[in-house]
Amino acid sequence: MADSRPFCVAEERSGHCAVVDGNCLYVWGGYVSIEDNEVYLPNDEIWTYDIDSGLWTMHLMEGELPTSMSGSCGACVHGKLYIFGGYDDKGYSNRLYFVNLRTRDGTYVWKKITSFEGQPPTPRDKLSCWVYKDRLIYFGGYGCRRHSELQDCFDVHDASWEEQMFWGWHNDVHVFDTKTQSWFQPEIQGGAPPQPRAAHTCAVLGNKGYVFGGRVLQTRMNDLHYLNLDTWTWSGRIPVTGENPKHRSWHTLTPIADDKLFLFGGLSADNIPLSDGWIHNVITNCWKQLTHLPKTRPRLWHTACLGKENEIMVFGGSKDDLLSLDTGHCNDLLIFQTQPYSLLRSCLDCIGKNAIILERQISLLPPKLLQQVLKKITFWTAANHREEQRAQKEESENKY
Repeated sequence: MADSRPFCVAEERSGHCAVVDGNCLYVWGGYVSIEDNEVYLPNDEIWTYDIDSGLWTMHLMEGELPTSMSGSCGACVHGKLYIFGGYDDKGYSNRLYFVNLRTRDGTYVWKKITSFEGQPPTPRDKLSCWVYKDRLIYFGGYGCRRHSELQDCFDVHDASWEEQMFWGWHNDVHVFDTKTQSWFQPEIQGGAPPQPRAAHTCAVLGNKGYVFGGRVLQTRMNDLHYLNLDTWTWSGRIPVTGENPKHRSWHTLTPIADDKLFLFGGLSADNIPLSDGWIHNVITNCWKQLTHLPKTRPRLWHTACLGKENEIMVFGGSKDDLLSLDTGHCNDLLIFQTQPYSLLRSCLDCIGKNAIILERQISLLPPKLLQQVLKKITFWTAANHREEQRAQKEESENKY
């Protein structure tokens, strides 16, 4: 039997992986700061957040465990969480692991993929990934290469001449086909690729893989590109009409409709943590800033996943500039509603929020509907408890 323990909320962290499958958000890895030291979170723990009930649970994992890391790239294909790359005390990784999230007995078993064809990317972290046609398509990242591996797709940052090792930023594309268990590097057919970068973000709409922002050397960017994932053709920098988001890194980009992308947070070119949200319409090529988001809860190196009703679930990350002050790791879940909820969802929320007033009537509901209502009651009870704890913590911090 798997060892699972219910907790109020997952631990604080940045540089972690998160995916949604079914009714659950899954969180693995990352790091926190303890007394100015980076401490990687346990590699044998995965946290699940039940979207309906709002409850967190920690599960112990088994199998061929990945190293405890930050900056790994996580993606979900048919209920399997794949983890590639990352950074730990020993350096950069180019190992690939997966775990089946749709387990029947609650047991989560990691498997390292060692039997594959082709050549994986060089070791790196802070890369991003598109999921398309059962393929994991990786772009960019910061990492290391040997002298014999230097190519135009790599901007050198530092070098160790004795070991013939170079560190820097990538803009190459590598594909892992989950059906054939094979790596290959597609031949780009045309278009100008984005310059090498890391801490950027990727999102898929249709057959197009979008990439926005990121960092190379001391420069942060706000350019938007896409790669046609069928023809392997780059768009070049997409011309945008109207206002643009600030240059940034460590942000997120999430598809919220067939033609819209949601950008949130990150670290600005001035090293200021950001709390702004933008929606990009890929048909009109316009950005629109959202004005109703809370300005007091910035996030960077967080994760963002799409919920069942197109709500964006932002978990973890930091509210500080990680390059100078690395103490503000978070564990709260920010939920941004990008479209009106369904009538059923609105009614369930109303009952859940007013459970005490409606106590006598709730028991009269049909069994199936009653089960949904009870989950909503649990959700709002847990949400209110966490909000009270957060307010008390902020009040205590402000006193000192």
